[in-house]
This record gives sequence, C-alpha cells and structure tokens, in this order.
Amino acid sequence: MLNVNLKLLIFLNIFYFLLQVCGSVILGVSIWIRVSKGAQQVNVCSHTRTILFAGADLLIAVGSIIMVLGFLGCCGAIKESRCMLLLFFIGLLLILILQVTAGILGAVYKSQVEKYLSKSLQEAVSSLQSSTEESKAFQEKFQKFERENKCCGLLNGPADWGKNFNTASRSNKVCECEQDSQSTDLCIRYQNRYIYK
Repeated sequence: MLNVNLKLLIFLNIFYFLLQVCGSVILGVSIWIRVSKGAQQVNVCSHTRTILFAGADLLIAVGSIIMVLGFLGCCGAIKESRCMLLLFFIGLLLILILQVTAGILGAVYKSQVEKYLSKSLQEAVSSLQSSTEESKAFQEKFQKFERENKCCGLLNGPADWGKNFNTASRSNKVCECEQDSQSTDLCIRYQNRYIYK
C-alpha cells in the first residue's frame, strides 16, 4: 500500500512540476514578447499594437495562474494538505469553465470579429491611399514595417497604396526591393520596378 501511494505521489509531483515549468515558460516568453524591441516597433497600426499587447498580457496572466496552480498542487500533494489540493481543483475547474466559455463566445462572435478585423484593415488601406499629414506619418511607419519584413501592402499588395505607390519617402520608394534582394524570390516586377511580394 505504501509503495503504491509513494508511486502516486511521485507521479503527481512530476505532473505538478511540469505544470509549473510550462507556466514559467509561458510567463517568460510572454514577458519577452511584451518588452521586446520588435513589439515596441509595431506602431504601424494602433489596432495591431493593442491586439498584440492584449495577447501578451493574457499570456502573462495565464502563465502566472498556471505557475500558482502547479505550486498549489505540488505542495498540496507533498504535505497532503486538503486545502491546497481543493484550491488546485477549484483553479482547474475555473480554467475549464473559462475555456468552454471562450470557445462558445468565439463561435458565437466569430463573424463580428472578422468584420472588425476587416474594417480595421480597410481603414489602414485608406490611410495608405490618403494624403493627409496624419496619413503620411502612418505611411512612413508602414514603409519601415514593409522594409523590415520584406513585404508590400496589407490586402491587395501594392494596389493598397493607390496613387501613393509612386511617391518616395526619404530615399526609398514604396515597397522597393533592395539591390541585393532583387534576384531572390522576395521580389516581383510591378510598374517597371522591383518591389517586395
């Protein structure tokens, strides 16, 4: 009997330890995403930045909760504390309820989310085609984003720029491929010049 209980205790502690390690990894990666230089440079669209940071903040919360649950489970199993194990069970039950609720809400509001994202992208495309001062600031940030990620446009490639496609920002034209990249698979020929795909 003691041998079976000992094996069960070892198995549970390994499980709780792995749970805590997973929580630590999620927490560490999400904090790194939140404070990384790349995330700070995503100023292209305020909606994109908000969504990125909301996702990172959610992962920080999830990682913290998983770490706490792993600790409660591990200590509760070692000390045979009913209180800690009950808190662990309640935490797991709440996570299950939240996952089911999130799944149902995701299925119900899928079309609204798609409409919102489509509207946000259309607003960004309108900003690319506009000639106001506010739009020019957005266009410069977006051109920097395109150069760093070697891409062009949001929805329809270079057509998203409209009449602004042939305008130059500082020394670069919109979506222009660098000289050393023109022979690679990154570039295509569009309106008599090489641009990123």
